[in-house]
Amino acid sequence: MSQDKSQSVGQQVARMLLDIKAVHISDDKPFIFTSGKASPVYIDCRKIISFPEIRRFLMSQGAAMMADLSADAPYDAVAGGETAGIPFAAWMSEEMDKPMQYIRKKPKGFGRDAQIEGLIEEGQHILLVEDLATDGGSKLNFINAIRTAGAEVNHIFVIFYYDIFKDAMTKLAEENVSLHYLATWWDVLEAIKQDPTISDERVARVEAFLNAPVAWSQENGGQ
Repeated sequence: MSQDKSQSVGQQVARMLLDIKAVHISDDKPFIFTSGKASPVYIDCRKIISFPEIRRFLMSQGAAMMADLSADAPYDAVAGGETAGIPFAAWMSEEMDKPMQYIRKKPKGFGRDAQIEGLIEEGQHILLVEDLATDGGSKLNFINAIRTAGAEVNHIFVIFYYDIFKDAMTKLAEENVSLHYLATWWDVLEAIKQDPTISDERVARVEAFLNAPVAWSQENGGQ
């Protein structure tokens, strides 16, 4: 893994995601997300789990970022959301030398009917870790589960943040939660502009979507 110290962390992460083929660009049929939105691009952060050197770099950067932010109020534990957030929370908790929990999307439904696995205690300050964030909405379920258990959560760390849906940060701010990330689609856009293997037409298709994601989705069969 080569690192260009002249590049920002976001640009380095974007290049890594391209190198491991975690970034997919469709030339015809768009990707349809769970929300119903259509997109010419798709990011698969789960690919990272197969690349130890890259994931170590990402966790090191993430832990350093969050340590700086929590200097006055350290985290007591790190929690990962089912399912993609679990491995990243495990690596982040190891990097930060903190206990870990993981949160189910809903209670188990039998036994203890637990939604949170691992030791969680009332009053703990929890760092929620996920692989990525789109519009922020899916994180609210995990936030509510942590708070219902009596713990506090005010910060989320993700490797990748879409940064194209205007109300994403507002939704989280209304819940007194801040989102922190290493890279966005804008970093990827700069990376693909510099990639000679990606045509100008494909770059233009991606850029058109990023500048008007809702309109692009509606014009291409999505909501």
